[in-house]
This record gives sequence, C-alpha cells and structure tokens, in this order.
Amino acid sequence: MTNQLYAQGFTQNRELSWLKFNHRVLEEAMDETVPLLERLKFISIFTANLDEFFMIRVGSLYDLSNVNKNSIDNKSGMTVKQQLDSIYDAVRPMYKNRDQVFFEIEHQLRMHGIYNLSYAELEPPEQKFVKNYFKNTIAPILSPQIVDSHHPFPHLQNKVIHIGAMLRYKSKEVFSVVPVPDVLPEIVFLPGNEVRYIKTADIILENIKQVYSLHIISEKVLLCITRNADINPDDESFEIESDFRKKMKKIIGQRKRLAPVRLELSSSISPEFSSYLSEHLSITTEQMYISETPMSLAYAFSLASKVSDTKKRVLTYRHFTPQLPSSINMNESIIKQVLHHDILLSYPYESMEPFLQMIREAANDSAVVSIKITIYRLASKAKLVEYICAAAEAGKDVTVIIELRARFDEQNNIDWSERLEDAGCKVIYGFEDYKIHSKICLITRRERNEIKYITQVGTGNYNEKTAEMYTDLSVLTANNDIGRDANEFFKNMAIGNLEGHYQHLLVAPVSLKSTIIQLIDNEIAKGDSGYIFLKLNSFTDLDIIDKLKQASCAGVKVKMVVRGICCIVPGIKGKTENISITSIVGRFLEHSRIYCFGSGNSEKIYISSADFMTRNTERRVEIACPIYDEEIRSKIHTIIEATEYDNLKARVLLSDGNYTKKDTIQFPIDSQQLLMNLEEEKNITKPSALPSDSILHKFQRWVKKILLKFNLM
Repeated sequence: MTNQLYAQGFTQNRELSWLKFNHRVLEEAMDETVPLLERLKFISIFTANLDEFFMIRVGSLYDLSNVNKNSIDNKSGMTVKQQLDSIYDAVRPMYKNRDQVFFEIEHQLRMHGIYNLSYAELEPPEQKFVKNYFKNTIAPILSPQIVDSHHPFPHLQNKVIHIGAMLRYKSKEVFSVVPVPDVLPEIVFLPGNEVRYIKTADIILENIKQVYSLHIISEKVLLCITRNADINPDDESFEIESDFRKKMKKIIGQRKRLAPVRLELSSSISPEFSSYLSEHLSITTEQMYISETPMSLAYAFSLASKVSDTKKRVLTYRHFTPQLPSSINMNESIIKQVLHHDILLSYPYESMEPFLQMIREAANDSAVVSIKITIYRLASKAKLVEYICAAAEAGKDVTVIIELRARFDEQNNIDWSERLEDAGCKVIYGFEDYKIHSKICLITRRERNEIKYITQVGTGNYNEKTAEMYTDLSVLTANNDIGRDANEFFKNMAIGNLEGHYQHLLVAPVSLKSTIIQLIDNEIAKGDSGYIFLKLNSFTDLDIIDKLKQASCAGVKVKMVVRGICCIVPGIKGKTENISITSIVGRFLEHSRIYCFGSGNSEKIYISSADFMTRNTERRVEIACPIYDEEIRSKIHTIIEATEYDNLKARVLLSDGNYTKKDTIQFPIDSQQLLMNLEEEKNITKPSALPSDSILHKFQRWVKKILLKFNLM
C-alpha cells in the first residue's frame, strides 16, 4: 500500500475526523428535543472525550514532534506541526460552542428549580453555610504552595483543578497554587427544598484570600493541566520486569508525570500571568484555552437523583429496562436452549442476564469440564467474575485471558486478575506486542464421552454496566465447527501463537484483514451487483480504504455506519461515488461492529470486536464470528435497517468531510428509540424478509405504528 494514498483526495486526517465526531456529541447537547439533564450529560461526555483526545492523540503527536518533525500523515499529507496547529484551531471554537450551550441549559434548568450558583448569587443563609463549610471541611485539607527562591514550581497533576494566583507581599510578587483536593465532592448542595449547589472549586477560589492572609492577591484563576498519557508499555525507557502486572503498575504511576499538552483557564488572565504559566509549564499560548464551562462535569450524572419523579420524567430520558429476549425462557436452562438453537442478544435493548445465567449454570453443570474467556474491560462490580470464580472453586478448568493494558482500566483489571487467581483460575496476560481485544467465551461439555462446545462471541466487553449504555451484539451458539475454532484459539493464546489457522472465525492479526479484503474482492467481481454493509466505530485502515475505493469504482454499492473517526471520504467522483456513510450519536453509544458482504442467499454476515483501524487489524487480537442462523440474520437486518432509516440522530458524511442532517420529510425516525420500543412490544418484526420492492413502504408503516403507539410523532 503506497503511503501517497492521500494524494488521491478521498482520505482525511484521523484527528480532525475525531474532532468532528466529538462535535456531533456536542450537537446532542444542542438538541432542544433532548431532555435538559441529558443535554448536560452530553456536555460532560464531550468534555471527557476531549480530555482523553488531548491526553492520547495530541500526546502522541507531541511525542512524534520530538522524534521526527518531518513525519507526514499518510491520510492527509499533513506534517506533525500542521496537524497540531489544525487541532488547536479546530478546538477553540468548540470551547465557545460548549460554553454557549452550557449556559443555555443552566438557564433553562433554573426554571425547573435546579440552580448552579456563583458565589455572588448565594442568599445570606447560604453564604453562612458555605463559609462554615470552607472553614470546617475544606480549609483543613488544603495544600497551598508559593513559588520563590526556596520553593520550586510544583508538579501540577494531570486533570486536577488548581487555584492559581499571583500574590504581592512587601513589593514582591510570587505565584501560588492550591490543588482542589480530590477527596472533596465536585459540587456542594445547599440546604433547602430546591436543588441549589455551588462548585467546590469556586468556593476555594472565592476564599483563597483566607489561605494567604499576609498577601495581596493581584490575580486568581482556576486552572487545569492536561498531560500526555500516551505511554507505550514496550517503551525501552521502562525497565523490563518478569512480572507483567508489576510493570503495568509502574506505567500507571508514570502516566501522572508526563509532559503538558493543554492548559485550561476559567477566565482570561493578564499577559504577564499568561507568560509566567507558559514559561513554567513549557506550553504555548495556542495550547491555552478559556473554559467558562466547569472543567469537570461528572456531577451532571448525579443531578437527576436530587429531583422528584415528576421532574425526572421531564428532565431525563424515559426509563428503559433492557428486555429479556422473547426467544428465551428464563425459567429453563439457557445451556439447553443454546444447544437447541443459536441466540443473539442485542444490548442494551436486550438484557445481558441470559449470558450471565448461562455462565452461572456452567459453574454448576456436571457436564461442563472447562470455561475459557477473554476479558478486556469489566465493571467495578461484576457478577460475571463471581460466577467464573465459582466455577473454578467447583473444580472446573477455568482459563481467563485478561488484558492489563485496557487504557485507563488497567488498575481495575489488575485487581480482578488477582481475585481470579485467588479463586483458582488460570490467568493469562496475553502478549507484549499485541493487545487481546477479542470478546469470546468457550464452554466445553462432555456428554456420553462426546465433546460439545458452546461459544459466545460479542462486539463489546463483558461489562454489565456498559451493556445498559452501549449498543452491542452477543451471539451464543452450539455450532461445533465454531466451537472447535474457539478451542483452537484459546490453545494458541496459551502458547503465544498468533499464527493459528481457523476455519470459520476471522482472527486478527492472522486472518481477519486478509479475509475482509478477499470478501471485498468477491463483491468487486460482481460489479454493480455487488453490495457491502459495514457498521463500525472507527475506520482508518488504509489497505481496506483503498480496497473499498476499488469496489466503488467497480460499481459495488457500499453503505457504512461509522460512529466516530472515518478517514475515507465518500462521494468523490471516479473514486468513492458509490460509497455512502452515516454516523449515529444518540442516547446509547453505538458500539456494535457488523460486516455484511453480498445479498440474498449468498450474503455473508459477521459480528466482530474489531474496527477497521490498523491497530485492530494488525496489532491486536480480534475476532469476527460468522452468523449462520437465519433467525439471527433477520434480527441483525432489522437493526441495520433501523439505522439506515434513522433521520433524527443520523448524520451524513459529505464529500468535503463535513456532516449534515438527513431530511425528515415524511416522519422522524430515531433508530435507538425505535429498537427500544420494538423490544418493549416483544414483536421482532423482520422487514428484511419482505419483498425488496415493498420493503421501504412496509417498513415505514411498521415504524409509524410503533411511533404512534409511543406518542413519538
């Protein structure tokens, strides 16, 4: 694959594409049809996303600029400096947009009795309460520091809000800094019937003069530094240790002291103060941003618990409980049902409980001889781990491949690995150079001296919390061919073999990418009869991008739903004019990966843990599972068609790299709301089974019926 693909004009920079994705998140906060407290949550998500973007992606570019300033991005032709400059320029208006929508939401929340107060707005009794709170709760644990000849400039911890101030004492000016202690809550709720609160950082900022009683404060500001967190575990600057878990603990500690990549300030400061911070933090003015919105909005997720049920119905999404699939009888053995027919769970519309119950059954099933599973991310409280540990304690052979390098979840995974080992599980940490990102579980049973397998393959993590917030698919199958592949996979992982051979499963890095390219070639051979559908989180792999361009040129119709980064640009004449791409950002995080090649009886469908990113296709262990069961294929088509007809949350990627809303000429369709309603109806309609010339008409009639029933029109 040539590194000059960008010169052909149908690819775009991944970092700028990601920023456009995060702007689509911010658009959900701007959407007046979204309940107010949900809009505030979207601002919080946007903010957290941007934090991670600076820590990881900008951090990577910062490192690259120190190693090879002349490096060229292979998707846009931009130098490192050009990318950084473009990022800084693109982010600045996003801060202004966020501030504007934040204050609009805050204003509207006041109409519902929810007040985010400035210090000046406090009523006299509230002022007294806050004054006592500062004196008795905050002041005793503050750690102020001044910078002078005897006190060097301190290390400001990553993403910790500080109060920075310039002080005068006997005609001498010094800088001072006070970190907001992380043991304190982000906000302090005030006494009274209404929901009135003030940010803890604002309380400290207002009372900072009490900390420096001998000084005159000439300037003060809230500030927050963002540091590079892009640590490579194989970086030779880290001592190689035999115990990989110890190595990861050291890396987590190192993360806290890396170079600054951004400085956020709560308000404008003088040029002198700005220069001082720039010099001592080794940061440019381009990396400094004014954020009138709170620098952390984690509290947004707790406000709903403070309001009445009546207000909650107005200010939040209608409560939705993941449904038990109508195809499953929870009063009967899940294992027996899977042995009879394949099962597909569609999160969060359907519950994860059938899978958990299957593992619980396996722990007590005398026919089960082993359970093997890969784990990438878990919730902080996980019933799955309890059941796996119970299986080991019951004498089952339990193997857990746990990835200790799941970014920002390392400590949680370290803790769980210790718990699993204590229970008698065989714990494997995977490879030094390849993250194990696959989602697969294998239950091996011996019945009448015959080995039978039950295999689960999913698109998302075994995380019971995110299974209620992310859209993911999980297939449970007793297909012994797939089971034999799964068994071979676990054998290979145990001996460190990445070159295994599989008949049905597509496994990266050995066969997934090459098979995908071959499947695209098969569609290319069909010309304008060829068809490809892809649902992904991100798309950056240049080889697959180039192959899809070839498919488009051959007349193949390519439809994609790509939630986040998308480095291929559709609609370029002579290159990608047969490719259409949409992105959906809604109530739930679109996380499932679906690959479809061909149509009709010859169609091949896979669900997968892998996005089409080079890191996934070449540098991670990923799995794609074929879907053979016709009922499940129809169910997946229902999901696909719901996304295709979404005209509320879907955004269309244009040939200039920007996104636009779809038309809502007939009636609005929110695919996620539609699928929620569908599950609540317990009526799995299969529009894909309808004649192709009437599918749109009948599907829309079906959609309209659901929307009318739930008063959504």
